[in-house]
Amino acid sequence: MNKKVAIVTLGCPKNQVDSEIMTGHMMEKYQVVTEPEQADIIIINTCTFIESAKAESIDTILQMSQYKGEGQCKTLVATGCLAQRYGDELLAEIPELDGIMGTGNISEILQTLEEAEKSKVKKISAEAPAFIYDETMPRVRLTPKQYAYVKVAEGCDNYCTYCIIPHVRGHFRSRKQESILREVEAMASEGVKEVLLIAQDTTRYGKDLYGEYRLPSLIKEIAKIEGIEWIRLMYCYPELFTDELITVMKETPKVCRYLDLPLQHAHNKVLAEMNRRGTIQEAEGLIETLRREMPDIRLRTTMITGFPGETEEEFQTVLDFAKRIRFERLGAFAYSQEESTPAAKREDQVPEEIREQRRDELMRLQYDIAYEQQQRWVGQTLKVLIEEKLPDKRWVGRSEGDAPEIDGLVYVHSPGELEIGDFVQVKIREADSYDLVGEVVQ
Repeated sequence: MNKKVAIVTLGCPKNQVDSEIMTGHMMEKYQVVTEPEQADIIIINTCTFIESAKAESIDTILQMSQYKGEGQCKTLVATGCLAQRYGDELLAEIPELDGIMGTGNISEILQTLEEAEKSKVKKISAEAPAFIYDETMPRVRLTPKQYAYVKVAEGCDNYCTYCIIPHVRGHFRSRKQESILREVEAMASEGVKEVLLIAQDTTRYGKDLYGEYRLPSLIKEIAKIEGIEWIRLMYCYPELFTDELITVMKETPKVCRYLDLPLQHAHNKVLAEMNRRGTIQEAEGLIETLRREMPDIRLRTTMITGFPGETEEEFQTVLDFAKRIRFERLGAFAYSQEESTPAAKREDQVPEEIREQRRDELMRLQYDIAYEQQQRWVGQTLKVLIEEKLPDKRWVGRSEGDAPEIDGLVYVHSPGELEIGDFVQVKIREADSYDLVGEVVQ
């Protein structure tokens, strides 16, 4: 009987795609299970974006290592960004680990597991990671059947001064458009209704391969695929958002009226020190255009509080910006001092307590803004993708304004049975800062 393997995925959807590809490879030789306590081999796909992500990754490795003594696990392997960055240290400090594999070695998962079952192994490319998957590789999706992540590119060339990702993921590299389209066609044939286009910098898609930004043409081609009803754009940098892309979004009904624009700050001095391109005035101009062209669009952004040297006045600029723009969705995290980054070497670090206080203040402000923004949907009828049935006989779904796992939900009352993965029209009766409540319109 084949050995059982479980994979625990941490971090972002880009990491999840990597886990799905590794799972596809492992299906050739192993029985894949969802519960680590049942597995002979456990893989932890780690994250290293900020300090809390590193801590969660290490805690998870230690937690999974307990199954080597208490369960049936015989082999423990760490992959992903933390493994790429700290492979030697992890092997030295966590004796239960049998193997380490970097982000550029995903296609070698079977060989890594085979070697790790015999002796300790480290597979991390000496050069910058260069792996990028295509539609011919085996992949087992771990998301619910109705939606799927499509990684259109890998790596990053932005080199924001606070971020380690270019060093652990390599240079920006796009997939061929034909490869992406074939993958989405296969997904549609399997019942996928929503595709989420992701990359470290989705708006840059195609520039390295074709000499031009190809996201607009990619969207138009995906929209032709029968069965795909929603196309969602994630991780779009504002300075690369072209007029053509706005037009395609506006004129393509399948594109969700939703956009993730990670701005990170609202003061031009801080943005320059972060090595972010463009100014906050340019970003605000883009937001005004997006809302003028698509009045029902929901905008998400991310802000960093307590970047080195950030003054109280500069932080107040962020608060004022949030009050003025009134994002439907806004997340914030306190600056994390990542070693080997330019920002980490600065001597004007903001005390951690102040970083966190500023984050909390911004999120309190956003809570009220989000509540007010949500009220506009009360009385409206929205298209909702049904995803779950609750014990109290209500259903749970998402509107096009809600990305899976990071945004809110729509709680649905229905007089009859619904099908997971179906779209229904829901009249909204209530709203709080995150979720909506409504009933199916007959």
